[in-house]
Amino acid sequence: MSFANPHFAEPQWLWLAVLGPLALVILLRYAAEARRRQLSTLADPGFLMELTRSHSRVRRAVKNLMLVLAVAGMGVALARPQWGVRELSGQSLGEDIVFAVDCSRSMLATDVSPNRLERSKMAVLDFVRRHGRGRVGLVAFAGQAFLQCPLTFDYGAFEDALRMLDERTIPVGGTDIGRALDESFRAMEKADRRKVVVLLTDGEDLENSGVRVAQTLAEQGVVVFAVGVGTEAGAEIQVLNEQGQMDFVRDARGQPVRSRLDEASLRKIAEATKGGYFPLGPLGEGLTRIRLLVGSAEFTSGPAPVRRLGVDRFHVPIAIVLGLLVVESLLGTRRRTNDDD
Repeated sequence: MSFANPHFAEPQWLWLAVLGPLALVILLRYAAEARRRQLSTLADPGFLMELTRSHSRVRRAVKNLMLVLAVAGMGVALARPQWGVRELSGQSLGEDIVFAVDCSRSMLATDVSPNRLERSKMAVLDFVRRHGRGRVGLVAFAGQAFLQCPLTFDYGAFEDALRMLDERTIPVGGTDIGRALDESFRAMEKADRRKVVVLLTDGEDLENSGVRVAQTLAEQGVVVFAVGVGTEAGAEIQVLNEQGQMDFVRDARGQPVRSRLDEASLRKIAEATKGGYFPLGPLGEGLTRIRLLVGSAEFTSGPAPVRRLGVDRFHVPIAIVLGLLVVESLLGTRRRTNDDD
């Protein structure tokens, strides 16, 4: 057994190892005083001394000490003591991939069927089912960005979160790709392993922050694959009006707004992180190419990232606690006297 790098994985529980025994000591002293007061009301001091002659204060103190140590041991066990190191190859775990999906109203354009948002969701769903390894996370964005599903191996939970995305998921209008990239990075572990963001959007970065944030994330080892959803010709955006009927989104002059795919911005974002840009295509071909690329030897070449994890040893204090409780229950408080002979 290696004793290298001793530490606690959940040190916040150490308060129980300190305050728990202190509270128990106070409780035991209060109980002892209460017993003495109750006994004093039953008989005079001389008779009480005769009644309690077989009681061992030493044994009582030992039993109390065992209880105090057991409570302290529970706090130590909850703090998850670790020592020793085990190494896991990050490559064997698969890549962590965060999908950032544009939910702005421009994604309701129907230049891809049934519309940009629904086609994106179907392509991501196909990607996850076919990729089948590593953790996946989901960020929805428009004028703001929110984490909808943290990184997880539970693909069912990821799919549920993905299906719930619609144009009402993000109440703030607009398209802020910079916020989406920043939120995607915050959803990732900061360990020394490859970080992949798959950005699905029509590229209309109204805040013009995407390239700047991508350059910052590149310094943190993040690779962004940008997927352009839509066509250069574009299409008008239709939404339900107050009468419950489909109507065009109109500009200040009352003209229907036409949303077009902005490939130039998406290429710059991908190039800034040494990723790649791919148009989604009518059947999600762009995400298929990214899936093949992420799983290829070319992408995963080089030294495999190694995760060094502490080895949990919480079973040691638990075993000590159980031993103390068993011995305490078997240890009596009566000592042998001459009358016992």
